[in-house]
Amino acid sequence: MSFVPDADQRELVSSVRRFLADRSPMPVVRELAESGEEDSGLWRTAAGQLGLLGLAVPETYGGQGFGPVEQGLVFEEMGRALFCAPYLSTVALAVPTILACDDETAAKELLPSIIDGSVTATLAVPSDTGGLRAERDGDRWTLDGAETFVLDGHTADLLLVVAEAARSRSLFAVDAGAAGLRHERLDTLDLTRRQARIQLTGVDARPLGPASVLDRVLHQARALLAMEQVGGAARCLDMAVEYAGRRTQFGRPIGSFLAIKHKLADMWVAVESARSLAYHAVWTAQHAPDELPVAAAMAQAAAADAFCF
Repeated sequence: MSFVPDADQRELVSSVRRFLADRSPMPVVRELAESGEEDSGLWRTAAGQLGLLGLAVPETYGGQGFGPVEQGLVFEEMGRALFCAPYLSTVALAVPTILACDDETAAKELLPSIIDGSVTATLAVPSDTGGLRAERDGDRWTLDGAETFVLDGHTADLLLVVAEAARSRSLFAVDAGAAGLRHERLDTLDLTRRQARIQLTGVDARPLGPASVLDRVLHQARALLAMEQVGGAARCLDMAVEYAGRRTQFGRPIGSFLAIKHKLADMWVAVESARSLAYHAVWTAQHAPDELPVAAAMAQAAAADAFCF
């Protein structure tokens, strides 16, 4: 595998970076993070002006028909800007889940409103702290139970959940405004990544298909999350280099001191190593899916460590 962004991909990166610098600079990110609110205008602009919500959606459903590679490059820029919006939950979790279910009717009904920015969505990834049960009465399905650590679960308009149904696990779509659905926002260390606990009591739901399709969805989401973390780590490195060139000590920029050079070099090695693994992961998602589970796990481990470092 040899992945080097081509001219079109580099233009995509430049467009996204300009958009985020103009519409989502750090003061805006801090304001949104501290208030816990969302900027609907910013979200709709990302959808309408740049088409970022349907970038990797087939043209059949109104998307642009690109793949995980282009989507990953966008996530890298999102990480650089700490984009404070439900992009990971909607684009990396909900949209691929709908596509993976291979339910053309559901895709045609659910995806257009997500792509145009009028609906946000999320996937309640099953955890050990909750669980949902599905009951069928004729053509009607209802869900009971709770799930915790749901990304943007308190603001999403559409929830995709996994529930036990007739001794098997199935995926269901739930309208956030459905009767019997309650949500509670959770406190998180990362104020730009919001989570919630959802409680369902006799909530009407739409079956989508078997939950087994989530394996590939979650592997790809890990690869995209790694790309986001690489972007954040790279921004930290850029800020450190800029500061080392600006801050003076003993009449010299501190970046001229060997100890500081070594620290910056260590940061660069961590970022570039993580970037190589993350690029490989999104490439395998598009061109070698059998290799994705291992590639995504390696990228996630390296990118998380690099970003923390």
